[in-house]
Amino acid sequence: MKADCKKWLDEKLAQIEALENYTPEKTIENAAKQYGLSPDSIVKLNFNENLYMPREKITALLKEVAEECDLRLYPQEEEEKLREAINKYLGITQGCIAVGNSSDEIMERITRLFLEKGNKAVTFAPTFSVFRYCAKYQGADYVSVPLREGFKLDVEALRAAFTPEVKMLYLCSPNNPTGNQFELGVVEALIEEFPGIVMVDEAYGEYADYSVVPLINKYENLVVLRTFSKAFGLAGLRLGYAVANPVLANAVNKLPAPYAINVVSLTMGRKLLENVGVVKQAVAALKTERGKLINALNEITGVEAFDSRANFALFNTSKPSEDVYLNMLKQGLVIKKLGKLLMYENCLRATVGLPEMNTKLLNELKEYLGD
Repeated sequence: MKADCKKWLDEKLAQIEALENYTPEKTIENAAKQYGLSPDSIVKLNFNENLYMPREKITALLKEVAEECDLRLYPQEEEEKLREAINKYLGITQGCIAVGNSSDEIMERITRLFLEKGNKAVTFAPTFSVFRYCAKYQGADYVSVPLREGFKLDVEALRAAFTPEVKMLYLCSPNNPTGNQFELGVVEALIEEFPGIVMVDEAYGEYADYSVVPLINKYENLVVLRTFSKAFGLAGLRLGYAVANPVLANAVNKLPAPYAINVVSLTMGRKLLENVGVVKQAVAALKTERGKLINALNEITGVEAFDSRANFALFNTSKPSEDVYLNMLKQGLVIKKLGKLLMYENCLRATVGLPEMNTKLLNELKEYLGD
């Protein structure tokens, strides 16, 4: 390799190496190996996966997909059929859907389309970290405004950040990791005032009190992210979509690669929408258990749990979160360690698991925290 080419390549590789990216935490396998436990005994509550969707139902639908799909062929009408099913599910008109390999992939696509070097992207903190990575990959400046007490939006501080350089506003609602959903009037006011693209992430929308999807035709700058990974229980297939007015949705649909979404994911998404009653039952069951879990957490001495409109519970502990996290690992419980969030020093997050999983979590917390 020529010296000038090597210099350029080394510089580019160094720049790429310096970029942040999402790094998964403990898996069942490495947690079991580290602590000498059986993988079957590990309770995994760190990724907000939906265990209330009956696995046997998903397996049965997947068998139907395997029979229907010829994997030797490229996708044909599957994406359009999925769009039609989403339209029916959301009660919206045609031309408003862009499908992708997870809502994260669509988020990355939107930032790639609408953010450039020298632009600014605004959001609040704490929130879902992937948007920060996406913005920085585009060379944009990332501006975050701390939430107020009670995890409320600091509307005035956000408005003050709306400078001419700011081209994108990201609002995760219900928010990860806090679990709360912001007031609709406040969210709509920000959408109306923002001078660029507003991306509202509704990954947990099925667990929430409302959706901003009905606003897509009122605001031409609004795009809403949704996913099949949470309420629909398809985290392993990586399928998501964006909802926007037809002009914006058409822009988001622009992809350089043909047949970007595999036929299995597309068909499984449609199958679940055709069986949406199962999904709604699972959501209802989880929401009931969510309330029980949060109430029970708040009964433990040394725990403060917060209300949630997602499928997880955020809580703060009297003992250091690192110590609580490691103790839970040793007992075969994998939860999310967050540490300091705003004025709360020792935050952790746990997926709302099945009742027996939540009981194990509660019992281990009681024992460790000395209740």
